[in-house]
Amino acid sequence: MIQENQGADIQSADPVVQVEVLLVDIPAKFPRQDAIQPFLKQETPMIRLTTRAGVVGVGYTYTLGTGGTAIFRLLADTLGPQLPGADARAVEALWWRLNRSINSISPGITASLALAAVDIALWDIRCQQAGLPLHLLAGGAHARLPMYDTEGGWLNIDDDALVANAVSARDRGFHGFKVKVGRSLAEDLRRLRKVRDVLPDTMQMMIDANQIFTQGEAIHRAAAYAAAGAAWFEEPMPASDLRGHRLLRASTAMPVAVGETLQNPHVFREYLQQDACSIVQVDAARVGGITPWLKVAHMAEAFNLPVAPHYLMELHVSLACAVPNATLIEHIPQLDVLLSAPLVMSPDGYVTPPGVPGVGIDWCWRTIEKLQHAREVIH
Repeated sequence: MIQENQGADIQSADPVVQVEVLLVDIPAKFPRQDAIQPFLKQETPMIRLTTRAGVVGVGYTYTLGTGGTAIFRLLADTLGPQLPGADARAVEALWWRLNRSINSISPGITASLALAAVDIALWDIRCQQAGLPLHLLAGGAHARLPMYDTEGGWLNIDDDALVANAVSARDRGFHGFKVKVGRSLAEDLRRLRKVRDVLPDTMQMMIDANQIFTQGEAIHRAAAYAAAGAAWFEEPMPASDLRGHRLLRASTAMPVAVGETLQNPHVFREYLQQDACSIVQVDAARVGGITPWLKVAHMAEAFNLPVAPHYLMELHVSLACAVPNATLIEHIPQLDVLLSAPLVMSPDGYVTPPGVPGVGIDWCWRTIEKLQHAREVIH
């Protein structure tokens, strides 16, 4: 057990008394493919923490088809058993203690994804105890933010359907449309030009390579993609290639977007210090939770760079609205099958963060119980 912090007010402490760990699989709504892998299902490890006062905080994380059972076991066997008796208010202390308890596998993506689930649940409790929604407790910088669509631009979608999806995104009010790239340059450019032709000048067209290119290929293609109207070049190379991103960034005026596969704030620091990116796409699950997400966002602010978070739109709408340098929310509605009230965009393409105390995700527990295939309870 993690003991209550020294110096804490014991009378006002609200310790965790029960930990419930779940694993839920969400099938993809249709076949999806990027330049690296298919996206057939989302594995969704979840954790539900109950405090002595009866406050229930829910956290979650995800993988795209593999590794969910490893995260479930890490939560159930190692992290979860440390939480009963812990003061749920001490979010920062708990994050660091849990992280150090798995030091032999941290930093690492499995560790970060598991830590994220716990951290999100603790923030859910923290917000409820404060009587505030996440976007206000974490900063309150924006009342709403614009959305862009990724759901219609997967690499396996044929040209006609791709253009139809771009038109639909335009007509629904989205502020941008993302197209996956990674075919031959000629094929990519053909698809991009067709999409750009049906979008108004006020609507951005982003491109995402999902880390497929070598340094030379990324630099070679950047000029052609920019000429086709790309607003940013996302994940052009493996995230471990910091030098390559720095050279690409120096070779093109097109913004370079990275961050969805960077696993801790220290790596983001290196990217920012070396001027290796233009847009920070920090992902709350993959970076280890809300606590490190906010650190990365404010670090980007110090470098005068925008944040456009990756995936997890139901959580990121609140986090992005908390910080001043957030610009866009990505639309991929994978989670809505588990929700009682899915996220809704306004006709002018904006989303407003939930106003209820907590992280603002309205889970449908009846559906979760049907789709879960693993569950453990820890007292």
